[in-house]
Amino acid sequence: MCIKFENFRKSSGETSQTFIVAEVGKGFIQTEEDQTPEVYLKNAKELARLAKENGADAVKFQTHTVEDEQANINVVAPHFKGADRYNWVKRNTLATPVWFWRELKKYCDSLGIIFFSTPMSRGAARMLNEEVGVDLWKVGSGDILDFVMLDYLASTQKPIIISAGMSTLEEVDLAVDFLKKRNADFILMHCVSKYPCPPEELQLQTVNFFKQRYNVPIGFSDHSIGIDSALAAAALGAQVIEKHFSLNRDLWGSDHKVAMTPPELAALVRGIRELEYNPSKKEEYLAKDAVKAGLGEPIKILQEGEAQFRPFFRKTLVALRGIPAGSKITSDMIGAMRPQAHLAGLPSEKYEEVLGKTSKTDVVKYQPISPEMVA
Repeated sequence: MCIKFENFRKSSGETSQTFIVAEVGKGFIQTEEDQTPEVYLKNAKELARLAKENGADAVKFQTHTVEDEQANINVVAPHFKGADRYNWVKRNTLATPVWFWRELKKYCDSLGIIFFSTPMSRGAARMLNEEVGVDLWKVGSGDILDFVMLDYLASTQKPIIISAGMSTLEEVDLAVDFLKKRNADFILMHCVSKYPCPPEELQLQTVNFFKQRYNVPIGFSDHSIGIDSALAAAALGAQVIEKHFSLNRDLWGSDHKVAMTPPELAALVRGIRELEYNPSKKEEYLAKDAVKAGLGEPIKILQEGEAQFRPFFRKTLVALRGIPAGSKITSDMIGAMRPQAHLAGLPSEKYEEVLGKTSKTDVVKYQPISPEMVA
């Protein structure tokens, strides 16, 4: 199974295999004070242009629809104290109406850079697929077990890039098996969900471990500062390199602090392309002290610093509309919403076990689905 990334590369005679993604995410939000969607679009276009000018193959964003992603519960995630999760996701939803994404994709197409976005829920994925149009998907680490969304993404038959941060090996096995059973084309990204991640904790040899265990293409999503570790991952054979991208790490927002700047992106692209042209450079990258300290072991582990994010970003199965007692449960009746720690119900990876079951009681909208409610 192999993602044919050449389908997304412009016809320029390039033979390189590494797909370099400038991850803007929500980086078009740069001030604590809210701005209009027009201002956010201007910021997003500037970042897309700079990503193109500095050599990225693709520019990626993040798309939210609060009504099927985040319960209205006051929780604040450890990596961003600037807003509670519900209001942050709501702000992102309102900041990016569907015309925002259409205009942004059109602009990226005109630049000749691939546009795509991480849907944070099935609703966001449907909007991107049916109303905007994307060529591939990205699944963030928090959603590796959102089988509601993964089922929809696989049904589109478009390639999927999926990150394995904040996950145990058993959970990665579950997600890989779920996608393989659906004959999905996907690439699995090694990732350590720390913001920022010290280079010595990156466990880069997990790239090789994943290659041997799953026999699928492997990439690396980097949250460290600097580019040495991303270059080392490419030297180890990562086929996709993704790194947050911002104008300035001092801007206000959730991910600027772990982002690379335009000059750093240019240096990363030069380094990777040089590596592809001259493979003998691999040992040079891997011999750097900071890189050697971060190679770790060829295993997959859930690090203590990652585990703190799981209660905020993992999801619970909930009713997306009222379900009368005696109803057969169908996929459109249920969704997966955060935060799992505050929604006492079945985790999102139990999606298939609920489909086709009968509701034993009346279920109201947004009520978590528990084992006792279905038969």
